[in-house]
Amino acid sequence: MKKPTTVQSIASSFKELVLTTPIDKITIKDITDKAGVIRPTFYNHFQDKYELLEWIIKEEIINPVIPLLQGGFIKEGLILIFTNMQKEKAFYLHASKLEGQNSFKSIAQSLIEDILSHYIKMRVGEHAFFHNWMSADIIAEYYAKSICFLIMKWTEYSMNVPPKEMAILCEKVFESNLEEIISEMK
Repeated sequence: MKKPTTVQSIASSFKELVLTTPIDKITIKDITDKAGVIRPTFYNHFQDKYELLEWIIKEEIINPVIPLLQGGFIKEGLILIFTNMQKEKAFYLHASKLEGQNSFKSIAQSLIEDILSHYIKMRVGEHAFFHNWMSADIIAEYYAKSICFLIMKWTEYSMNVPPKEMAILCEKVFESNLEEIISEMK
C-alpha cells in the first residue's frame, strides 16, 4: 500500500476533525497537529481551511465525474457524485452544515458550474447562446445551482435516498416541465 502524500494526510486530518468540530472552529494548528506536519507545510499547499475543503470536494466529487461528462454520461456522473458523497457520508453531512461565503454549497456549486460550463462549451462551442443573452455560462450556473440545491436537500435528509435513485430524480426534474411533475405528484 502506498504511503499517503502530505496533502492527503492534511486532508484526512481535516476530515477527521470535521466529524467532531464545526469547520469554522477548526484551526490550522488543529489540522497540522493531527497530520503531524508543521504549519508552513500546510501553507505550502493551501491558503486556508476553505481551500482545503475545496480541494477535497474537487478530488473526491468533481474530478472523478469529468471523464463521464466528457463521454456524455450525465446520469452516471450524477450517480458518481452521490455515491462518492455517501462513501464519506459523515464528513459530507458535517461539511454541508458550513454556511457563509466559503460554505460547502458555494464551493460545490462553483466547481460544478465550472465543469458544466466546460462540458457545454465542449459540445456547442465557446460562443454559443441559447437565446440572445443566455450563454453556456448562464446555463451552467442554472444547472449547478439546481444540482447543489438537490445535494443540500439530500444531506438535510441524511442521504437516505440511494445515489442511483437521487440521480434518477435529478434527471427527472431536469427533463420534465412543471406540469409533468405536478401531474405525477397527484
